[in-house]
Amino acid sequence: MSQFHERYPIGQFEKPSVISAEQLNAWIQTIAAFPAKLKAEVITLNDEQLNTPYRQDGWTIRQVVHHTADSHINAFTRFKLTLTEDLPVIKPYDEPLWAELADSKNYPIQSSLLILAGLHDRWTALLHTLGPNELKRCYVHPAHGKHVSLEEAIGMYAWHSQHHLAHITTLKARMNW
Repeated sequence: MSQFHERYPIGQFEKPSVISAEQLNAWIQTIAAFPAKLKAEVITLNDEQLNTPYRQDGWTIRQVVHHTADSHINAFTRFKLTLTEDLPVIKPYDEPLWAELADSKNYPIQSSLLILAGLHDRWTALLHTLGPNELKRCYVHPAHGKHVSLEEAIGMYAWHSQHHLAHITTLKARMNW
């Protein structure tokens, strides 16, 4: 497996030219199902397994679990800002540095699994209430210099969930865990 595939086992997110209601519903279902799928993949892993990087120079499974909680907390906040402010400029954060903090590198994963379960429950409840006008609302990502609509962001975070889940499942398959 090439380094690219290990880094992006499901490929990179590609925004469809048209985002249908069916596509949005599928993405929301992916977001809703992610915490349980993640938990099922990691709950029986021991510390040695959790501390195994999914690729050379990559994060450990432990860091991936904590990263998804960090990332999705930020995502939920971005959604709420976008729904309550006109074209908010979101605050980017240094994901690799966050992953190097002690709580990401060394702390048990249970708290992040709990965060994800509660957060995704609220997030998907909110997503199900959004109408066409709300889905077109945008935030500005200053690091990318572009406007991101909530419908696109739903797709990006559905992809993000599957992307990191694939890091774990492909490592487990390679290691025969």
